[in-house]
Amino acid sequence: MKKIFIYTIVAFLFCSQKLGAQPINRKALVERHTVINKTMDTLSSLSVGNGKFAFTVDATGLQSFPDAYAKGVPLGTQSEWGWHSFPNTNNYKEEEALKTYHLNGSDVKYMVQWNIPEQNKNASNYFRQNLHRLHLANIGLEIIKNDGSIFKVKDVKNIKQTLNMWTGEIHSKFTVDEIPVEVITFCHQQQDIIGVKIISSLIQKEKISVRIRLPYPTGGWADMGNNFKEEEKHQSTLKETSHNAAVITHQLDTTNYKLLLNWKGRADISAKQKHYFILKPNNADVFEFSCQFTADSKNINLPSFEKIKTNSITSWQSFWLHGAVVDFTGSTDSGAKELERRIVLSQYLTKIQCEGVNPPQETGLTYNSWYGKPHIEMHWWHAVHFALWGRVDLLEKTLAWYDKVAPIAKAIAQRQGYEGVRWQKMTDNDGREVPSSIGAFLIWQQPHYIYFTELVYRQKTNLQTLNKYKDLVFATADFMASFARYDSVTKKYVLGKGVIAAQERFKADTTFNPTYELAYWHWALSTAQLWRERLHLPRNKKWDAVINNLSPLPIQGDRYLFTESATDSYTNPEFKTDHPSVLGALGMAPETPMVNKIIMQNTFNWIWDNWSWKDTWGWDFPMTAMTATRLGQPEKAIDALLMNITTNTYLNNGHNYQDGRLTIYLPGNGGLLTAIAMMCAGYDGNTITNPGIPKNGKWKVKWEGLKKML
Repeated sequence: MKKIFIYTIVAFLFCSQKLGAQPINRKALVERHTVINKTMDTLSSLSVGNGKFAFTVDATGLQSFPDAYAKGVPLGTQSEWGWHSFPNTNNYKEEEALKTYHLNGSDVKYMVQWNIPEQNKNASNYFRQNLHRLHLANIGLEIIKNDGSIFKVKDVKNIKQTLNMWTGEIHSKFTVDEIPVEVITFCHQQQDIIGVKIISSLIQKEKISVRIRLPYPTGGWADMGNNFKEEEKHQSTLKETSHNAAVITHQLDTTNYKLLLNWKGRADISAKQKHYFILKPNNADVFEFSCQFTADSKNINLPSFEKIKTNSITSWQSFWLHGAVVDFTGSTDSGAKELERRIVLSQYLTKIQCEGVNPPQETGLTYNSWYGKPHIEMHWWHAVHFALWGRVDLLEKTLAWYDKVAPIAKAIAQRQGYEGVRWQKMTDNDGREVPSSIGAFLIWQQPHYIYFTELVYRQKTNLQTLNKYKDLVFATADFMASFARYDSVTKKYVLGKGVIAAQERFKADTTFNPTYELAYWHWALSTAQLWRERLHLPRNKKWDAVINNLSPLPIQGDRYLFTESATDSYTNPEFKTDHPSVLGALGMAPETPMVNKIIMQNTFNWIWDNWSWKDTWGWDFPMTAMTATRLGQPEKAIDALLMNITTNTYLNNGHNYQDGRLTIYLPGNGGLLTAIAMMCAGYDGNTITNPGIPKNGKWKVKWEGLKKML
């Protein structure tokens, strides 16, 4: 392992020297963007995590004020494994969420939301809601003030809180009644364990305690982890296993998990009320404790705070030293410092929120959106950047999920009369299809698997890679070829009717040939054929028929329509909102013979000048930047990334803010990293150094370890 580490560093040094530059001081780069909080800013909560578990804290360094933060960035404790379902007491069946649509001469069943009849409506709502991701616990401080009351937000003064991303440490300092309190928070990088150190004279005075509360899931679209009502619907028990250790067991219907606690020094633990426990230290001015969250029935010896601290520091330094970095030192453009800040924080956030073995939800492991479920069309935004930033193994970790859920994807395709596998849209760790009147008709997630595996092959160019992924690459392509409908009049293959474009503004039953999807379809089928050639297999004739006769990208005048069916693309005000996904045909999607760059440039110009940018999402800006880069417009690429629009806001903690409902949005962070990688390292066919960086003398960029985009 040590040899690999040394070889990696040598490679980075060689890369930098080859460019005539000194190696980037990675520690200085990361630490100059240390996050600082000086107020109880509810939009600047901070998180520690390991990619499959995350713990989010307020300015006290723990989760002391969950209600105050519920409308900001909530104080979540979430994991990949923590899920729950309300009992299906009405015996709803998934078949009750299926609706038959007559499309293109065939009856096709889709799993959608219903309004009537009531039975179908209730069934589809139940399966949307269940499973839902759990908030595992709320762990905060209870401080007794001089007047005997428990402290509140207004009592926390003199706040100075920092997040050091180089070490994974949250260090929180504040006063209550003018008495200093210091809290240091870490997360173990291989196990779901937090380590906390509290320093205050309040400990010896027995005025400070650790409060542990177990919330009940709301079952709502969003869940902020602060539902402490409905106490009778779940059970929790406390068992002391030694003088400095205890186990709290939480039972919610069929879901069961534990909090394993240990501490250093004298302390008492007790139940204050149902699902509400107090760990009260009573000796010295320093108290340390560890807490593991687990669904495993085995009790283990927990590492101490110091061991968790060492693990975090070592693991984070390895992370920063082994991946790619980008440094804008010396740039005079006013946006350079902010863009660099966003890049560093986005690397940290995607590492702690999205580095598991399953596709993440759009709000990661902080709080629930869409019931905590992942959206597979978003997996591109969550995962592609890992490969481009020298961490392809993190992308590969999630590809095993597709193997696991392929039988369900195959069943969906068969039910609808298609070959191969039709990848789910809204789903869960086990790949269940979730009722969605939009998601059931989306298709742009379908080529992602081929894109992901091609990224892997570019960095692991061997027969083992081809054999590992070929079956699902081919099954993915089989669906794509069978989904394309041959039109005997135009003698072309058509996508739809029965599709909703990535720009979710067009009705499924009338939409056909969305522009981005056509280009992505062509590229993915062509790449699947390339995989066959690499394996010395004959080309698939059905795939070739679609590739060679796929409908051309729809044009109106000198611009691309957003879908062929939307001839009012440029006149209907609704159609200049949401994702300008037509740009994805030459941005996200690699260049194909389908795209005419002059027409795309005209399309880009119109969208730039006329789009309702206030009605967009966080990944639209990096998508626009990627298209600008491929069109040779680096100034526009930078301007897109820094566009002053609410949904392109990056909070003090680095999160991409959308609105009051989605205060964080990780596809935006992942998209930013993907765009920057392309803008620096380039893409297939590119011959320009740093093609997305302006050459106006205001930008100086050094980078190490980035990989070329497809």
